[in-house]
Amino acid sequence: MAKDDRPFWEKKPLEALSTAEWESLCDGCGRCCLVKLEDEDTGEVHFTDIACRLFDAGTCRCTDYVGRRRRVRDCLKLTPDLARALYWLPPTCAYRLLAEGRRLAWWHPLISGSTETVHQAGISVRGRVAASEREVEADEYESHIVGWPQKVPRRAKPGGAKAKGWKTT
Repeated sequence: MAKDDRPFWEKKPLEALSTAEWESLCDGCGRCCLVKLEDEDTGEVHFTDIACRLFDAGTCRCTDYVGRRRRVRDCLKLTPDLARALYWLPPTCAYRLLAEGRRLAWWHPLISGSTETVHQAGISVRGRVAASEREVEADEYESHIVGWPQKVPRRAKPGGAKAKGWKTT
């Protein structure tokens, strides 16, 4: 019998991943940590450039990942079922890509071997967060709606890193 050398995310269904494997799928982009507004009439979700109060915009990581759901009422614990159901997950999200049967991109840390490629490819929110939700009044959120979290930057597309002269090690 031939050995299956494919990486775990190509061999296993999302439900079969260990906790460590599941967590390693997060590319550290921070897009899901942006405040989102839902239109009550249409159900459409709009991203803002306002980050969750626990988000560190420099590292693109949660400052209290383990306790986040106790401290932030609307923080979600992503599951395979949610990865399939949440239509607003960014198109670059590894959980969404795998749930849709697609492959991880060249810039994903599991592919590139570097946590920096997600930033180099323009996927992360690094340098794009206007403020923390602690700094903005709720009635000002609407003026912070942005469209870029639902788009794939040109430099993130195949060949984008090479065109920019970046190393992907």
